[in-house]
Order: sequence, then structure tokens, then C-alpha cells
Amino acid sequence: MEDLNQELSTITVSKPKVQENEVSPDINAPNAYKSNNAKEIEVLNYAENFRRQFVHLYRDRKPLFLAPPNEFNIEKLVCTTLRPTLLPYKELYDWDGASQFVSDYLSYVPLECPNELPESLFSPTEVLRRQKGNCFDFSNLLCSLLLGAGYDAYCVCGYATKEVTLMDQSRSQCPLLKKKDTVQKEEGKVKENKYDVKPPRDLRSKYLIKMDDRKVKERHDEEQRVKDSELARIAELEKPAPDELYGMRVHCWVLVLAGKREVPENFFIEPTTGNCVEADEYLGIETLWNNTNYWVNMQDCSHGIGDMSYDLGDIARWEFMFPHNDKPLLMLPGEEEFDMPLDEEEEDVEEDSDMPGSWVNEIIIPLEDLQRRCPQGKKTILYKQAKYEIFAEYLMQDGMVSRLTEYADSALTQPVKSMEWFKHRLDKLERRETDLVTNKVTETFGAGRQRALRQHVYYSNQTGSEATRIMEFDGSARTDGLKMREETPAKLTEHYCDRDDCLTKRLVNYTKRVKKFGPAEGNEKPVNQVTEFYSRDPSIPADDDIAELTFLLNEEKIFIKHHLQDQRIIASTHEYLKPQQSEDKGQVQITTDMVSSFQVERRAKTPKLMHIYQTIMSLIEKEERCIDNARISEQEVRDVLEQRTQEELTTELSVSIYDTARNDTAKKRREEIERKKRDDEVEERRWS
Repeated sequence: MEDLNQELSTITVSKPKVQENEVSPDINAPNAYKSNNAKEIEVLNYAENFRRQFVHLYRDRKPLFLAPPNEFNIEKLVCTTLRPTLLPYKELYDWDGASQFVSDYLSYVPLECPNELPESLFSPTEVLRRQKGNCFDFSNLLCSLLLGAGYDAYCVCGYATKEVTLMDQSRSQCPLLKKKDTVQKEEGKVKENKYDVKPPRDLRSKYLIKMDDRKVKERHDEEQRVKDSELARIAELEKPAPDELYGMRVHCWVLVLAGKREVPENFFIEPTTGNCVEADEYLGIETLWNNTNYWVNMQDCSHGIGDMSYDLGDIARWEFMFPHNDKPLLMLPGEEEFDMPLDEEEEDVEEDSDMPGSWVNEIIIPLEDLQRRCPQGKKTILYKQAKYEIFAEYLMQDGMVSRLTEYADSALTQPVKSMEWFKHRLDKLERRETDLVTNKVTETFGAGRQRALRQHVYYSNQTGSEATRIMEFDGSARTDGLKMREETPAKLTEHYCDRDDCLTKRLVNYTKRVKKFGPAEGNEKPVNQVTEFYSRDPSIPADDDIAELTFLLNEEKIFIKHHLQDQRIIASTHEYLKPQQSEDKGQVQITTDMVSSFQVERRAKTPKLMHIYQTIMSLIEKEERCIDNARISEQEVRDVLEQRTQEELTTELSVSIYDTARNDTAKKRREEIERKKRDDEVEERRWS
């Protein structure tokens, strides 16, 4: 007995684990979620009969995904689980916005058994409530939104690669980094002009030229061979390991057919990532369905699905379950179209097999959930040498909604570039791109910013007035028509547009600054030369219309170049010497030697002394204005930098007046109206 007790004491008994759902279904769900009506039962029986015939005819194929149980363990036809809904948000009206929302809002849960169909299919409303699901839940919700928006969308059940089924994008390039295909235009042959100056003859040996070209070609081929071998080596290292379940991993995605919503061609949407993908990502198709019918693929998928036909009216390639197929039927070769008399039983099947309406409630997505986008308001996606982070609106204090970081290695340890996107900022900042290698920063602003600044390019390791920067403005929104300002330690360049004086560009050259003790405000950069460029003014003769005006401050000279006359190859020029003031009387002495001119027209008259005097004095005044404008531009740059520093220290976000949840003023106003309404009701009851 003691031996038996000792043996029994070594045995430990634990309570069996019962697998239950982490989140219980909504107890307030309507009865349609918890039971089937007579019409649904008839359709389920019809689907069961279709399934039995399919299993009898095709024993080697996977069972059909027809009527899985829902969250209440009630069998529901997959077609009725779709709930076409058009939501009142313009972001979800197009396929790319809807697919991106579904991929961001839901958390992906892979199938427990990757080569088997899921045991259940929850309603779209339950998936939204749980905010997570598998690929079938993703596709079911996305297809419902696309059908509501007018697309010809279908849920597709088939097979995909391991990376797709596990939503592993670490070997794929980020969609934001894919360069758009640029169409290279063929350059036409330049028409030869017999009056052009012919180039000098090449007196080199043709043999030497040929040998040099051969050496260049060999060197180029060697560099290309080394580059190709390195790319092949990297591709071999990044190649995924062999998959034991290749071709058997079950997956569900969305197919959009051409026709509706001006869709030009068929395409696939991967609901877990929200991207439009190529057919190479998927390996085979078993079935597809929408809210009206169910189709079984009868085509060979051994070579992929790229060459498949998606004409659902072709009965040789697609077997439909319900006879009311809305696709035009294509007869088999050799068959003639004629009316066949139906038996009474077949007629009854035709009448009773109509698709019932969806048992799912209307899909409702609150505005708060639409703005929050992701679970907990943030999401991180890892790509090949890149990391993409998504944030909900108003979650980050600086208004950041997404950030993309590029890396030089696959381990994501050496960042080389960062791109950040912002929303709702009072300073109108929309995007910031930072090159972490060169420290180059590019900031892009929206319309409506003070001084009409649209883009600011600078280097974070350079500070002060000696830094290199480029500022782009909205010239139509500024009174001076400034379009762009480029600043370097030795040069300031400004570009203008649509000015009355036809000024298009101003170039200011500086000399090296002399270091002085004292405040930095008085130590301005000395100006060496100022050049202004003007466009053609048709109301003025070309000889009088200034094209280029240069002030040489150190040399005390002013140079003017006029526009070209018609049928002329040389423009008229004038060079003026600045006069010296007399020490005793302070007067200016003007002589004819102070002007050096080149006139294209021989008939041009020699200017008189008074005209020279007036021209020189007006040019001296203009020189002073140019220097003042340069100082004003320098001060504006300092003001912009000081303003940007203050904006980054205290970032403020704008709130719409219609956003009563975040707008404190609107919230207080609404509470005041409600309080006054309650007081009026109390007052009425008192007097009644």
C-alpha cells in the first residue's frame, strides 16, 4: 500500500486547458448573428449540395470554404458575410485609401494551421470591434468597403508564399521608395545648319582612338561584371530558406475586376499590407466570391495565376454555384445557344436559390477610429533596409503622422536617411527629409505660411549667416514676386517672377568678412558686386532695355548690357565710372571719359554731358537701393531662422472648428448651450 501511495504521489494532475476566444462576442448583437432564418437555411442546404457534388467529382482538391461558423458558432454563407457599405469619408472612397485603412487599423494574426482553412469567419463588425483578424477577416472587411464604394471586388481564397502569409516584408522594398518609371524620350537628330561654324578636324590616329575606346569598354565591362557578381552574391544571401509548405499555404486576398469605377484592368490587393501587388505573389486560386455568387476555379495554376482568365462568365474556367450569374455566359466550343425546358424541381431550385441579404449590421467606423488608424495609435513596418512608422493624428506633440528611415544594412543599424510627414501644424510644415550622411535637411511647407515660404533646404551642421541654404517661396503670394533665394558664405542669389520692372534675378557677391569686436549686428558681410538680370520689355527699344546691370563696388564701376535687337548677335553695352566728389564744394564732376560705350547701331547719337550726369546719378541711387535690398534679404533670412527655431521649440497644432472633441472653444460653447437649455426646461417646469 505504501508503494502504491508513493507511485501515486509522483503523478501530478493539472486542469485541462480549454481554448477560448480572447474576446467574447458582442452580447448585444441582433438575432441575425445568433440564428438563421428559413431563407438562409435553404441556401445553406443548397450550398451543402453543391459542396457534396464538388467533393464527389474532385476528390483531390481542398474542401470549399463555403459556410464557416461566425463568432456565435452559427454557420453562415461567406457571400452573406459580406456587407457592402459606403462610409461618409472621402479617404475610404478609393481603393487605395480603403485598403490602407484596413491594413493599418487591424492587427494581423496568421492562421493557426498555415495549410488549412480557418475554422470560422467573423462578421466585419466583429472584426472592427476586436481590431484584429486573419487574412480572411482582412479580405472580408476590405471587400465590403470596396463593394460599397462601387468596385467590382471579390474575396479570393487560394495559396501564397510564406512571406505573404506571414506578412513578412523584410525582403521587399518599401513602396514609398520605389521610383516611378520614367519614359525616356528619344532625342531627335539636330538639324544641321550650313552656316554653323564647322568644328576643327580631328587629327588623331583612328587606330589610337579605336584602341582607347576598346580600353574604356573593357574597363566598363569589368566594372559591370564586378557589380553584377556583387548583386548576385547579395541576392543569394537574402534568398529565403526552402519552404516545406511551399504551394500549400492558404491565404485570402481581394481581386478587383476592370469595368466599374473606371478601373482599366484587373488587379490584386493584399489586404494585410494595403498594397496593389503583382500576380507573382500568389501561387494558386481555389475559389472567389462576392455578395451575389460563389465561383470555383477550374483552371490549372501549376505555373501561377498570371496567365489565368478572370472572365467569370466562362463556364469552362469558372464554375458558379448560384444560377443567377450576373456575368455574361460564354458557351463551350461547338455548343449552340437554345432554350432547354426545365423540370418542376429545377424551376423550384431556380426560385429558391436566390441569395439572401447580408446578416451583418451596417459597418460603422467612428471618426475617432478613422483618425486613430492603428491599434494604440501607432504601427511599425519593417522593409528591406527601411523602417516605416505610422502614428495617429494628434498623437505626437509635433504633429508627426509617419516616418520612414532608410538604412545602409539589412540589420537596420546604420541609418542614412529619414523622411517625416506632419499634419495640422500651425507653421504649415508638411514634410521633413534629412540626409544623415551629409546632414542636409529639406523642409516642405503648405500654402498659407507667413512670407509664403514653401521649402527650406539647409545643413544641420552649419549655423549662422555663413551657412548654405535654399529657400523657395510662392512668388504669386508675395508682393515682391520672390520665388527662390540661395545663400552661401560668398553669394546671395534671388529669383523673381511676374514683376512690373521685369526683374528676374539678383546676384550679390560678398568679400571675406573682417572680424571685429563687438555685437554681431554691426558686422555685416561687405558687398563686393551686385548684378541684376531683367527680362525683355516689349514697350522699350532693345537698345534702351537693360538685360544685365552690374555694380562693381570695389572698382567703382557700373556695367550695363542691353537686350539683343532683332537679327543681331551682339548687344549694346555701357560702362560708367563713378565720379568723385569735390573736397571743397562737395559737387560731382562729370566728364565724357567716364563713359565707355559699344553701340550696335552706327546711327546712334553720342550722349550729351547732362544725359550722362542724369544716368550716372540714377544708377548710383539704384546701387544704394540694391545694397539696401540685399540687407533686407539678409534680415529676412535671420527672421525666418529665428521663427523656425521658436516653432520647433513650441510646436502648436491646429484644430478644426468642427472637431468638437479637441476644440476647447467649441466644446465650451456646446456645454454652455446645453446648460442654458437645461435651465430653460427647469424654468418652464417651475412656471407650469
